[in-house]
Amino acid sequence: MTNNYYELQIKINPEMSEVISDILFDVFDCEGVVMVEETYKDLEMVATTEGTLKAFIRGEKPDVENILKEQKELLKSRGLSDEELGSWEYTFEEKENQDWSKKWKEKWDVTHVTDKITIVPTWLDYTPKSKEEIIINLDPGCAFGTGTHQTTQLCMVALEKYFKKGQTMADIGMGSGILSILAKKLGASEVYGCDIDDTVIEVAKENAKLNHEECTFELGSADKINKKFDFVCANILHNVLFEIMGDLKNLMKDGSKMSLSGILLEKAPIVLEAIERENLKIIDEIHQAQWVSFVVTK
Repeated sequence: MTNNYYELQIKINPEMSEVISDILFDVFDCEGVVMVEETYKDLEMVATTEGTLKAFIRGEKPDVENILKEQKELLKSRGLSDEELGSWEYTFEEKENQDWSKKWKEKWDVTHVTDKITIVPTWLDYTPKSKEEIIINLDPGCAFGTGTHQTTQLCMVALEKYFKKGQTMADIGMGSGILSILAKKLGASEVYGCDIDDTVIEVAKENAKLNHEECTFELGSADKINKKFDFVCANILHNVLFEIMGDLKNLMKDGSKMSLSGILLEKAPIVLEAIERENLKIIDEIHQAQWVSFVVTK
């Protein structure tokens, strides 16, 4: 029996790193996925490789070519183009077992989302700059959506700006649970998160436990929820937002606010059409890099 592992490197559009990393965790037995930013030779940087995801895969050798082809076609069927996804050219090699996780962890640092919100990997020590600073401790190895991607940060900015202490919050497609955890740290009286990916439920629960916060996380989707909330977060692909906007609206009380994220700028008209269709009112538009989020009210 070998302790070797497989290393998959795949060229992508870096703006889609969170979406594609989620897929890699889902279809492969991944130990971890990182966005490669530097190439080293004898510990000296010799090249940058922005736009490459590196996945560390355990177990039996998978049928990489067919799996990647199938997943890319699925994304294209949902409205994403080859340009938006990147080439998906890849290399796949068996590697001798080594402590790659140590090198992988070196690529992570403290993330200051705003002046008030900070994400700290569990293995790093960090001293808050003030009593008001909100610290979220996460282990980025367990899932993507750990707060370093723009789409997640856009929702966090909206929560900081509009969420009020004592309100209830629904986190649709919660992934790692980071938005739910932030809502609790902002004083939420109740937080409910759901996702259609059963692999993230326990991850989110562990993250909430790590931060000493109580959240309800379940396998499910917006159309199955028979409850209304003061604030809703939906950090999902634009085409899914278009399809489920009515279900999301049904989660809102009169006067509730909702943060819609996961939207590439060029795909914004699709989401705007759904917002208009459901008679929701835009109260804010937040930008970061090639991403945009909308805060709407009912």
